Amino acid sequence: MAVKLHSSSHDTLSTITCLDCDRSFSVPKHPVRLIMASSHTVLMRLVASAYSIAQKAGSIVRCVIAEGDLGIVQKTSATDLQTKADRLVQMSICSSLARKFPKLTIIGEEDLPPGEVDQELIEDGQWEEILKQPCPSQYRAIKEEDLVVWVDPLDGTKEYTEGLLDNVTVLIGIAYEGKAIAGIINQPYYNYQAGPDAVLGRTIWGVLGLGAFGFQLKEVPAGKHIITTTRSHNNKLVTDCIAAMNPDKVLRVGGAGNKVIQLIEGKASAYVFASPGCKKWDTCAPEVILHAVGEHRAGVYEALRGEHQAGVYEALRVEHQAGVYEALCGEHRAGVYEALYVEHQAVWKLTDIHGNALQYDKEVKHMNSAGVLATLRNYEYYASRVPESVKNALTP
Repeated sequence: MAVKLHSSSHDTLSTITCLDCDRSFSVPKHPVRLIMASSHTVLMRLVASAYSIAQKAGSIVRCVIAEGDLGIVQKTSATDLQTKADRLVQMSICSSLARKFPKLTIIGEEDLPPGEVDQELIEDGQWEEILKQPCPSQYRAIKEEDLVVWVDPLDGTKEYTEGLLDNVTVLIGIAYEGKAIAGIINQPYYNYQAGPDAVLGRTIWGVLGLGAFGFQLKEVPAGKHIITTTRSHNNKLVTDCIAAMNPDKVLRVGGAGNKVIQLIEGKASAYVFASPGCKKWDTCAPEVILHAVGEHRAGVYEALRGEHQAGVYEALRVEHQAGVYEALCGEHRAGVYEALYVEHQAVWKLTDIHGNALQYDKEVKHMNSAGVLATLRNYEYYASRVPESVKNALTP
């Protein structure tokens, strides 16, 4: 059969005419590209969608403040509040996700009555940059029904009502087989103190096995013990636990998401909350970000120690990091390796006060009844100093 290919300005299709029968057919111009576009895994599509949904959520949070009516409702106590932003954001996140991924299990903080959701709250977009990232091999076969999404529409509600806007985050955590594997944190008021022309808000995201993105990693100077803890739920257990760790400084702020951001941006070395009160929707997304950062740091150590060593040397040389390069190549190399080894061994973790990993399957109780202990490094230093009296008072 003889054919003729017609050139076309169409982005994706070309026309082929059969010279024997004079019939025309449309075929993909770039078949590989089209296949790739339709081959994104469930997990990466979900993360890309959740990113866009979280950004919309941040906009809603800012709009409620701008309108001037927070619509505050007291739930169980004076420190357990719900605002109009909590309600609207949860409706936005849960409805947007459910429309695109109807087989997901979605668990949100707020107990809202069923009803129609305003179309303006629905976000149908997805962040294309995330779809360009490879899905870690262990998650490629995941199905929608395998995933549980934990939603905190407004982490740090009390601080939100008091104008401490940098404490506030929107949290979307994704779990598989009880383990937190992907997370999105939106900070609606990031940069809010940088002046009237500053661009407000940022979104941090991460997937285990891939990395964490949207922030600049910094660490507390070695030897410093700066603890971040609750601002509004302090008690004797919390105070006793922190005192036993001999901190150089204690930061009292709102929001679990905010506290983990302090860890990865070098403002705190440990997040300590020796009390019930924190829930799974508070910790799922932040745990992923912390663990993804820790994995990356461990990967740098392995690269320097293993077969990619030469490539790391070359990268450092090209980037003109002369002092580091010389240290790695010269007589101080052993010291650099040793420092990295210590960092690698001093495991990053987010656990309860007993050191148990948190579980996120759909049947698990929502309360983290044994508190939270999280670090980016030197976990054992803090875990070993938790008093037995505190452990005995907190039942997993």
